[in-house]
Amino acid sequence: MPDSQRRVHNRLAVLRAERGLSRKQLADKLGINYQTIGYIERGDYNPSLELALTIAELFRLPIEAIFSLKPMTPLSEEIFREPPPEPR
Repeated sequence: MPDSQRRVHNRLAVLRAERGLSRKQLADKLGINYQTIGYIERGDYNPSLELALTIAELFRLPIEAIFSLKPMTPLSEEIFREPPPEPR
């Protein structure tokens, strides 16, 4: 990836694993090469906007739940984040 291109962080590996999909199965659903999935998961390749939107549609999630320009926190922290306890 050229230095001028920002890295796009993603949760693709987690989402794929949650749904029991291999890289090949996901790639087949997307109509791309299975190696591309590995490159995206490792951050070695930024997907096109079209591919990112297709992935979001396939997983039925907003694109920002899958891709970000900032490192992503675990989903469990975002979903189950509890407010700090009230002082006694």
